[in-house]
Amino acid sequence: MVDIDLALSILQNKVRRQILERLVREPHYPMQLADLIGVSQQAIMKHLKELEKGEFVTKMKVPSDKGGPPRTIYSVQQAISLRIDLGPDLFTCEQRKLPGGGPMRLSKSLPEHSIRVAESVSGRKKISVGEGVSHLAELSNILEDLDAQRDAIISLHQHIRNRISAAVDADFEMYEQRAMVHSIIEAPTQRVDFTALSKELQLGQKQLNELMDEVSTRLERQISERAGHIIAGNQNSSLHWWLGNYKPKK
Repeated sequence: MVDIDLALSILQNKVRRQILERLVREPHYPMQLADLIGVSQQAIMKHLKELEKGEFVTKMKVPSDKGGPPRTIYSVQQAISLRIDLGPDLFTCEQRKLPGGGPMRLSKSLPEHSIRVAESVSGRKKISVGEGVSHLAELSNILEDLDAQRDAIISLHQHIRNRISAAVDADFEMYEQRAMVHSIIEAPTQRVDFTALSKELQLGQKQLNELMDEVSTRLERQISERAGHIIAGNQNSSLHWWLGNYKPKK
């Protein structure tokens, strides 16, 4: 799968997006694309090369209808989803590869109310336009509902981040401390990548250890104050659920 930075760089161009809009319908020749989009064939070829580099499209040779040399035709190659969420206390940018397999294999991950559609088309190589439009309309409505739910969850996520940010600003004076806490906040279910954090803050191992000790002590104190009791542990106890390759001082 193409690197997300390369994907964003390629797709920022409107002509390339217009090319993809047409290629998802059916394969096209470069001359067709030039006529449809209204740019020169030379420009189309340059954009197709960029899309090839990003593995968005693939090309193949097909016999000419008029008996001439084979012609090159292009089609879409990969299925991905790009997501960008941005707000005052929110930024996520990720690329996800869409799952492969037939309808019934996908049904294991589908919402219950869309499984009927998967069952209806499973094992069939062709369906009528009328039936297909009906299924697509149903799936579009399901996607709209899911997107609305996702938007609400993202907004709630942003509200929580906003409230955490206020606490971080109040409780941690040093920029390096705040950066470490934000690293925990941004990926609460993952281990902190201390190697990357060390490079970002330009800290050596000793400085990073001292910083982690300061941050973990303050966070432990916050947890105990909120819970209303003391957390007991030895001097080098760590908050293991967000520690990655951090090694306490011995």
